[in-house]
Amino acid sequence: MPNYRPIFPNIFTTGNLICGFLSIISASEGDPTQAAWFIILAGFLDALDGKVARFSGATSSFGKELDSLSDVISFGLAPAFLIYTFKLHALGKWGWILGVVYISAAAFRLARYNLLAQTEEKKNFMGLPVPPAGLTLASYVIFCYSLWGRIEYSEYLISMTILFSGLMVSQIEYDTIPDHFNSRQNRIKLLYLVGLALAALVKPRLLMFPVFLLYVAIGLVKEAFRIAKMTTSGNSRMTGRREETRSKKDTKNE
Repeated sequence: MPNYRPIFPNIFTTGNLICGFLSIISASEGDPTQAAWFIILAGFLDALDGKVARFSGATSSFGKELDSLSDVISFGLAPAFLIYTFKLHALGKWGWILGVVYISAAAFRLARYNLLAQTEEKKNFMGLPVPPAGLTLASYVIFCYSLWGRIEYSEYLISMTILFSGLMVSQIEYDTIPDHFNSRQNRIKLLYLVGLALAALVKPRLLMFPVFLLYVAIGLVKEAFRIAKMTTSGNSRMTGRREETRSKKDTKNE
């Protein structure tokens, strides 16, 4: 009998793609907040399609490729077009260069994710996932228009665009959304998800951007601690080797 189960997650994935397209149309028609909200809706549908696929047992290579193609439109092209149309165009050629760098990093990140998914099982994401990067930029647009009626602090927007591009192609690990919350670490992730849901319900225009930005910052902080730990352990090993060498020399002299 034909298997119709993959249809259900692919419906959400297609909805994600449609939202990205509608965001580009809204931005081209001069409505930045509506364009940003379409990206937020795309993020909601993107979070659901994977859960629905695993719940229905309908995960497939086709669904994974379709999801990546949708993500590069909704969280790569759409945010880049949005911020270029309403802010970065004032920079001239540097504006579209920033947009091209961001889109290229998003495409590279998704291609690498698909390759790693075929060769090895990863508990965490390698590099900043494309959806959080696009959602953070979109929520910043909503945040600015809620407070000032326009996008302010272009230097922050430029810095975020460059930073997110670098993080997407980096090897910094970012946490995934767990399927079960039976461990302490996963319960902490659950609290973060609850905070995100409350922000979306209470004051989404003001609170979504700090919550998404916090996710980006947590990955950087964890990487800083990891590097510091490696440096400390490396120094300890070097110190131990020096002391061992000195003790050997003292023994020979005796």
